[in-house]
Amino acid sequence: MATAIFVNLPVKDLQKSIQFFTQLGYSFNPQFTDDKAGCMVISDTIYAMLLTEPFFKTFIDKDICDASKQTECINCLSVNSREEVDAIVAKAVAGGATTPRAPQDHGFMYGHGFQDLDGHLWEYVFMEPTQS
Repeated sequence: MATAIFVNLPVKDLQKSIQFFTQLGYSFNPQFTDDKAGCMVISDTIYAMLLTEPFFKTFIDKDICDASKQTECINCLSVNSREEVDAIVAKAVAGGATTPRAPQDHGFMYGHGFQDLDGHLWEYVFMEPTQS
């Protein structure tokens, strides 16, 4: 049985965040999307729940981290090629994201990422297939 992961992220403007990620090619499950939350489908087992800050606050007793100033995590996803890494980062930047670092090329692994509209960090990596 595959385990699904639901990454929960607070957002300031849910509709802007949904528009941003839709432009990157992601879809949203309407069954779990309303005016307080958007369920972004990353794969069959990976989802990002974009929650308005007031709704996110109902799940925690601590303050919400300002991701534009502090890092709470890095969401890292694998893709099928170096070109796909560059393409998704370019789309993100065109949609208002920033790139806090230059692309990283380690030979066997290539990665680059962006900081989304709320400051959350997203990395995309391509790992070279092993040679047998």
